[in-house]
Amino acid sequence: MLARRQEGRTLNDRTDPRITRTIRAFERAVVELASARPVSQISVAQLTERAGVTRATFYNRYSTPLELLIHVLYSDLDRGHRLEEQRAHEGHSAAELLRLTTAEVADHVERFRAVYALSLGDPADSGVYGALVRHFHDYALTFMAHRSPSELPDANRQVIAQFMAHGFAGAIRAWLSDPSVTKDDMVDAAVACAPVWWAPGYLPHTT
Repeated sequence: MLARRQEGRTLNDRTDPRITRTIRAFERAVVELASARPVSQISVAQLTERAGVTRATFYNRYSTPLELLIHVLYSDLDRGHRLEEQRAHEGHSAAELLRLTTAEVADHVERFRAVYALSLGDPADSGVYGALVRHFHDYALTFMAHRSPSELPDANRQVIAQFMAHGFAGAIRAWLSDPSVTKDDMVDAAVACAPVWWAPGYLPHTT
């Protein structure tokens, strides 16, 4: 639902600089606030005060601070996926592409480390982690949809996608929950655990 709502606004947002400024103000505000406290503890009043925008304007676009935050996180992840498509044509080996792509997700998490760390540590705030799992699940399904059946295991794709999503999100949780685990440790572990059928053609075919 979030994706459909955002897609429906894209054209208008691109043609009205006032809307663009308002969106950027909301995005900056929610990241700043969610870096200091779990998003479950952020009220719409606090968010609109920080952004300098009315509550009515907020509700014209979003339902909750969590919805806005997930939009920000997904937008950043999507920028990384567009970079994947560029790299697919640069002559990297499959192993290089796998590591570069995994490292790009790790860079995303690092950019929003405070947001993820706070949300993962708050039992009442499962929304951000759930959104991360959904993103990886959808990405895995998209990846498999662009592969031929002979390149994939003979198993239920929904189950495979959930397995991959929870595994990768779990690796991120382990990294953020243990100060002794580094970003490189997380990338190394995720790459090592990637199934054989994933690595040879890691990026979805673009031809």
